[in-house]
Amino acid sequence: MAYISEGAQPIAALGIGAYVMIVLFATIIPYNMMIKRGVEHIRAVYYNRKIVHMFAGGVGSLSVPFLFTDIWYPALCGALMMIFTWLGHISEKRLYWFQTELNQNDVKFAFMWWTSITIIWWLVGDPWLAIIPSLFMAFGDGVTGVVRNAVIRKRSKSAIGNVFMFLVSAPMGWYVGMAGDPSIPLWGLIAASIATFVERYEFGPIDDNILITLASTSVILIGVHFGPIV
Repeated sequence: MAYISEGAQPIAALGIGAYVMIVLFATIIPYNMMIKRGVEHIRAVYYNRKIVHMFAGGVGSLSVPFLFTDIWYPALCGALMMIFTWLGHISEKRLYWFQTELNQNDVKFAFMWWTSITIIWWLVGDPWLAIIPSLFMAFGDGVTGVVRNAVIRKRSKSAIGNVFMFLVSAPMGWYVGMAGDPSIPLWGLIAASIATFVERYEFGPIDDNILITLASTSVILIGVHFGPIV
């Protein structure tokens, strides 16, 4: 249940949208700091992507159950963010401090954020369960990227990142799954485990954002269908 009135939800949506835009443009500050310290451009970009993952996508996800009782507000926010990041690529006016011409994974992140939240909420009717996959994608994969970038010093699929992803994702799956209706904490934990496993793989344009979201969304829907395990 949202903690604000229904009439205030449009204002909340505008507020979250403004917050996310501030995060996107404010990340030029750590980018410039990293470049001045001699960090390679692409490494700074990938660090910033993970900052955006966590502070925009992650905080945005956590806000959904507190602010909205209507699925259309977060759905619209996600769609607009997807369009905004996509336009940066097709117009060749990328936000160079977190976007790169090498891929459009930032667009896929926004698309999968929108997809998972709207599909689960629409099918299940519960915003808490709806945010679980996006939390894995934002915070779990976000921490994974930071650890790999710091240890391996390049974009990689080292298993060390998956260790940290599970450590972050497992408690989120359990406790957010417990907050959902139906309460399915063990299914949330299973979803975290599978999301952590599939994160290591990419198949052409199907990146880890897509795999994490599809896998964990499937587990959550299966869990709702079969009910609590314990």
